[in-house]
Formats: sequence, C-alpha cells, structure tokens
Amino acid sequence: MTGKVGAFDVGALNIQTDDVPTAEIASTNFTALRLKRDILRRSTIGGIFTNRSVSRVRDGASQAYGIDGSFSFYENVQVVTYYATTRTLEADGHDTSYYGRFAYRGDRYSAESSHLVIEENFVPEVGFVKRSNIRRTFARAAFSPRPQSIESVRQFRVGGRVEHVLTADTGLLETRLASLQFSTEFENSDRFNADVANSYEFLQEPFEIASGVILPVGAYDFTDARMSYRFGQQRRANGSLSVRAGSFWSGDIKAVEFTQGRVEVREQFSIEPSVSVNWISLPEGAFRTTLVRTRFSYTFSPRMFFSALVQYNSSGESLSSNLRLRWEYTPGSELFIVYTDDRDTDPFTPDRFSELRNRGLVVKITRLFRF
Repeated sequence: MTGKVGAFDVGALNIQTDDVPTAEIASTNFTALRLKRDILRRSTIGGIFTNRSVSRVRDGASQAYGIDGSFSFYENVQVVTYYATTRTLEADGHDTSYYGRFAYRGDRYSAESSHLVIEENFVPEVGFVKRSNIRRTFARAAFSPRPQSIESVRQFRVGGRVEHVLTADTGLLETRLASLQFSTEFENSDRFNADVANSYEFLQEPFEIASGVILPVGAYDFTDARMSYRFGQQRRANGSLSVRAGSFWSGDIKAVEFTQGRVEVREQFSIEPSVSVNWISLPEGAFRTTLVRTRFSYTFSPRMFFSALVQYNSSGESLSSNLRLRWEYTPGSELFIVYTDDRDTDPFTPDRFSELRNRGLVVKITRLFRF
C-alpha cells in the first residue's frame, strides 16, 4: 500500500513465503513500514521499520529501525541525514549506521562533504548493505566558470575529490582515493574530460582479480590518468570514447572504452553499442578483459516498445541476452514480457555458445483502478 495523506507519504509492504524443507528454508514473513512528512518548503523527515519473522543469523525475528531527514535551503543548499539500528546478531552493540551529507550546488562553485558509518553488526535482513564495518569520509569541490570570451565553450570545470574508508571497529585504512578533474563543455554539447587519480587499497586476504591471478595480502598504491570525449546527445550518432593508462594494483593498465553510445537508425529504431577492453599486466600475471554490450530499441507507439540487450563478458566467459516488451494497454496499466538467456562461451567446447547457464521468462500485468 502506498499513498499520500495530507503532508504524509505512507508505504506498507507485507510478504509471506512458504517453507522449503529440502533447502532448509522456513516459512517467513517480511514487513516494511515507511512514513515521511513534508516540512518547510522543500524538506522532509521520516522513519522506517522492517521485520523478518525468521532471522538467518540468530534465533527468532530481526528488526531494523531508522529515522531520516532531507533539508533544502535556498536554491542550492541541501543537508541529508539518517540514523538506523538493527536487532539481529547475538552480539550486543556495534549495530548502528548513520550518515550526514552537506552539499552546495551552485553553477559557478560547488562543494559537498559526507560521512557514513556502518558498524560491523548492522545487518538489516529486509534490505541490502553493500559494504559493512566501514567509516567513510568524502569531500569534493569544483570551480565551473562560463567564459564569455570563448564562443565555442559553454563552461569549464576544475575540481577535486578525496575519499577515505576506514574499518569502523579498528580504524584501519582500507581505501583511499584522491583525484583531480578538468572538463570542457562546448556550445554544441560535446564534452572533453581529463582526470588523474591516486588510489590506495589494503587487502586483508588474498584477492583473485582474474582467473588464476591472485593478489597477495598487503597495501597497494597506484595512479592512473584518463581522457574522454563525449559527443552531444543531439547528434544522430553519439557516445563517449575514453582511454586510460597508468599503474594498477601491483602492475599497469591500459584501457580503451566506448560507452553510452547511441545510433538513431530511424525515428523508431535505435542501437546503443558499448565496448570496453582492458590490458592489465601484473607481476602475478597478465590478462585482458573485454566487455561488449549492445541494446536495440524499437518503438511501436508512444505506449508500446521493444528492447533487446545482448552482452558478452570475457571475464565470466558468458553471453547473455535480455528481451523486453512493454505495452501500456490503458493509461496507468501495463503488460511486461521479459525473456533472459545466459550461455557459456568456453572456446574449448564443440559449440562455444551451446551450454545454457540459465533461462527465464517473466510476464507481469498491472491494472490501475481509480476511485
């Protein structure tokens, strides 16, 4: 259930799953409740509660509680914050997460800083945590003048950013990133970018970066540079071409990419190609990764379109496809038909595209009722 009641946004979700004894999965109930209130002119405060009746990491149920706020001042100042805690693990304490961000986003000057903490025992079982046990501090600033004396240039941008990630329990430095960027936006909407980045990573256990290539435990400090040119989206054919070179972990990297490409074959039919090739040389081994992706889109009418995404990934030796048809058969009501296919591309098999990894077909129908 979702909706708005006066100044309040309300959301409620309840899911009941069956048990699967052969997989040792118990029947479980999931609940999520969300309440948010508009305050001032463009600000909100809110809260969330989630519950899982059968925890995966302790006996009994597990819950998560959180409050948050988003505050906008003037035209370009924003403050975002939240505080959350979970009741999941048997261990007491170290089960909270909190975040604060301040941003000033002016046209000529901009700045942002944030701080995020996710403690080691913060485990929301109705939700997802990308990286736990961290204390992340981030800051960036930019100067973006609009030169009046250069007719071909719309805006320059010079900026920098720093990021530190420590373990929340011991304060060990795991990740550090410092970079400088320069970009030029031209009057024809093309954009040139150049940046230099210095990275630091500490591996607490060996990491297999590629098949048979294992990085040992230790600290890694490396620097690389990247340049790219993006053609404006108003062009019939557009996209972003970039090159990258420098040190990478314990060795070196060279990379060429063409991303966010789009070719308008006809008004109704477009192709979006993308390719990325990385040549990596490390003392532990050398390898190349290739990622090729193409999306085809055809629009039958403003309310019906078909798209197909085909992707080849050399790292996983896989060829995958995703076909999707969307039809809005009546305003607010839709029909989706989605087919997915993932195949092995091992060159040593008789037919390198014949081994099926997985396949799926999903049909979804929605119907909007107005009262």
